[in-house]
Amino acid sequence: MFTGEYHHSIDTKGRLIVPAKLRESLGDKFFIVKGVDKCLNLYTNEEWEKFVAKLRKLPEGNANARKLVRFYLSSAFEVEVDKQGRILIPTTHRDYAKIDKEVVLSGEDNKVGVWSVENWEAISIDDEEATDISNAFADIFG
Repeated sequence: MFTGEYHHSIDTKGRLIVPAKLRESLGDKFFIVKGVDKCLNLYTNEEWEKFVAKLRKLPEGNANARKLVRFYLSSAFEVEVDKQGRILIPTTHRDYAKIDKEVVLSGEDNKVGVWSVENWEAISIDDEEATDISNAFADIFG
């Protein structure tokens, strides 16, 4: 399970140092994919295969299902960690997520989110909102 929030920078060549704690679980090679909310997602090979298996269950006859499959699969790239612990984030992915210099990596259970600071702040919630949302799911949280 991925947890935590990490703040890092991308160099001028588009390389990002992946924190050692995350690298341990991600491995030397993993997938980077466009995600919802204008972020990028990092998946281990195993988690990526599970996600693709779910995509395969979508009905091919449904136009929205086909769009969703194309969205994820066309943006999936296998990346490899270099000797300095960095990965290269493709330009198209940096543009999509509005990533320029500073990034936030967020542990999100089975994946790692990679966010521009601007997009991270736009989706982040405060304590009061977290309480309200938790109360809305009281049947789950007890």
